[in-house]
Amino acid sequence: MLERLVAFDTTSRNSNLELIHSVRDYLSGLGVASQLSFDESGRKANLYATIGPDDRGGIALSGHSDVVPVDGQDWSSDPWTVRAADDRLYGRGTCDMKGFIAVVLAQVPKLLNADLQLPVHLCLSFDEEVDCGGVKRLLTFLETQDVRPRACIIGEPTEMKVVTAHKGGVGYRCDVQGHECHSSLAPRGVNAVQAAARIIAELDGMARRKVSEGPFDHDYDVPHTTLQVGVIQGGTALNIVPADCSFDFEIRNIPQDDPQTLFDEIRNYARTEIEPAMKAIDPDCGVNWQTFCDYPALSLAEDSDLVTLVQSCAEANAIAKVAFCTEGGFFQNRGIPTIVCGPGSIAQAHKPDEFISRQQLAACEAFMERLTERLCDESIVGHKF
Repeated sequence: MLERLVAFDTTSRNSNLELIHSVRDYLSGLGVASQLSFDESGRKANLYATIGPDDRGGIALSGHSDVVPVDGQDWSSDPWTVRAADDRLYGRGTCDMKGFIAVVLAQVPKLLNADLQLPVHLCLSFDEEVDCGGVKRLLTFLETQDVRPRACIIGEPTEMKVVTAHKGGVGYRCDVQGHECHSSLAPRGVNAVQAAARIIAELDGMARRKVSEGPFDHDYDVPHTTLQVGVIQGGTALNIVPADCSFDFEIRNIPQDDPQTLFDEIRNYARTEIEPAMKAIDPDCGVNWQTFCDYPALSLAEDSDLVTLVQSCAEANAIAKVAFCTEGGFFQNRGIPTIVCGPGSIAQAHKPDEFISRQQLAACEAFMERLTERLCDESIVGHKF
């Protein structure tokens, strides 16, 4: 199953329909109907299917079908063909997160033969690696259904640890419009690169303030909110005062921090400290902002019945919090309690020679076996997820 899924190049820029249709046909062959919800272009789709009683909500098992690009990465083998070596399975998406999807799909025949008291809902989404546009559309679709999931397990790679919280993440683009002139007349121009550099320096100061002042949550490996600039572009030649500069930055916030407040701080800095001098030379100069991705933080109460259920299935008493983002916050914000638990390590995600170990897949298979067993217990119906 993993080989089948990895063979589809579902890089986010591409259509995922071949994979989705393959999964739909696989489920149909087992007697399970699927519902698809598409993006505006019709080139991408989510898949939703229910196994078990259809008159009540159950447990959603959710995963994204898209993967990050392999462009410019030095792979030892074809990234779209699973290669087995040293008890590892290499290929793009093996870890993030087609390994989990493969285990869930392989479990479907056993789910069909089980006397489930609560159903299992299969959720496959698109564009998680871009802007989570897929899961937003999926959740809107679910709101039109008579029955929707009572809880959700997202199988992002956590090494099968039970993750009850993760940071939020917001990506912003800052476009600085300056005034071009010959560099010998630099004071008559507005240098967009230098204006952007001052804003970036302010962001760096905010980031260092978070390191020293918090707030802190030491359950995270990085116990505070982080701010960082990832991409910058500007200028055309050394002897031209640059008219344009743009940069992308992100805020990854612990749930105690409000990213909007931090964004307002940097925007106000640019408005009061940068733009007046720019506009004094040319009123058309200025700084513009846009948000291009926004992942809400996840935080699930530790005494939730969902935590107890997932801990028992994972045979783990501990819980964890992680710095990477998932679709979990979107489910939670729609009133569906969500937890993250899946095979593989995030340290392998997005890298060349991405892999998942057979041991992790086996642990996930055992998790699914226990989950199937527990969903057959009549007492599960009364759980307050």
